[in-house]
Order: sequence, then structure tokens, then C-alpha cells
Amino acid sequence: MTLTIELRGVELHGRHGVEEQERRAGQRFLFDVWLDAPDDAARSDRIEDAVDYRDVAAVVRRVSDGRAFHLLETLATAVADELLVAFALERVRVRVRKPDVELGVPVEYSAVSVERTSTR
Repeated sequence: MTLTIELRGVELHGRHGVEEQERRAGQRFLFDVWLDAPDDAARSDRIEDAVDYRDVAAVVRRVSDGRAFHLLETLATAVADELLVAFALERVRVRVRKPDVELGVPVEYSAVSVERTSTR
């Protein structure tokens, strides 16, 4: 059996974007993460057997803070890849939303989603 863990709306300030001003001033980014993990935690009810949500949020922050990405595509992929390395996961899906995007017309947000599957 597989469990899906969800963290939605992890809000971080990042210096990502194509425009120099975006990278200089920074802006809000929202990360939605879905993690497919073995059901060990459900069977044992022990945090030691689980994916600790605090650690997931820390990985997202570390990747986002680690460098200024030009593309949401690259940022989302880097987060997904790092989550697969950090945890015993079967699959991970990451969506990065940019709610304060300026495109010349009103939009709620721009977003990119990426899904990765473990090769373990």
C-alpha cells in the first residue's frame, strides 16, 4: 500500500525569474507537494517510520534559497529531484505557483508541475 502525503501552499520568498528585477527584489512562490511513500508509518504510528513534514518543508526551502532560478520548470524539477534523494519515496509531484506574476493581463498565478518516480 502507498500513502500520499500532501503539503499545499508552502509559501517562500524567492529570487527567481527571467527578469533581473524579479531576481533582485524577489517575490512569493507557493509550493504544492505530493509524496507517494510506503505505508510504514501508518502501520507503526511512529514518526521514525514516516516522512516528517517539517523535513519536507526544509528541503523545499533549501532548494529555493540555494540559487536564483530563471524558470519555474527548473525550480520545480530541482525540488522534486531533491525530495527523491532525501526520502524513501515511490513518486513525487511538485507544483510551483507564482501568484504575483506580471504578464500584462490579470492572471491568478502561473505554475509548473513536475512528477518524478523513484528508480530505487
